[in-house]
Amino acid sequence: MRTMSTIASILWRRLGKPGHDVCRLERQGDSWQLDGGAAFCHADGRLAQLHYRVRCDRAWHTQWSTVRGWIGSEAIDLSITRSAQGGWKLNDAPVAELGHCVDLDLGFTPATNLLPLRRLHLEDGEGADAPAAWLDLESGSLSELQQRYERRGESDYFYAAPRFDYSGTLQVTADGFVRRYPELWEAED
Repeated sequence: MRTMSTIASILWRRLGKPGHDVCRLERQGDSWQLDGGAAFCHADGRLAQLHYRVRCDRAWHTQWSTVRGWIGSEAIDLSITRSAQGGWKLNDAPVAELGHCVDLDLGFTPATNLLPLRRLHLEDGEGADAPAAWLDLESGSLSELQQRYERRGESDYFYAAPRFDYSGTLQVTADGFVRRYPELWEAED
């Protein structure tokens, strides 16, 4: 059995509300994995603690993810899978209309922005749409999140998510982690 080797790790501080997130990027053979944990004050004021893991193939296509922990008194135990044919499942139940999405976005962490950034490998001046399967913790569902990334320098990417009326310039580390996510997250140095 091959062991995981840690490629990079990061600690974020949430902006605007209390919270932290820590994540490491690991590699095992041809697979990539994000392994992290977030502790934060949820939008409705409840405290939350979530551990997440996301596995990707060598081309950065999401294969599976788990999210476990709690929000207030509610236990969270989610399993998300994506088949080689593009079909998504949430806790073994098929989710329709996401077959064109290859990335998973866990909305409570900046960690999953690394997936499309690594997969797209944009050159300076290039941009691309990157629709993702987005985990909505409120409803416990997966749905499409339209996203756009445009590289604007060595470590800057313009990012837009129209669903949330959000856009900003993400500052990214050499490993692909978002260092600064305006108004939301910032790496602790």
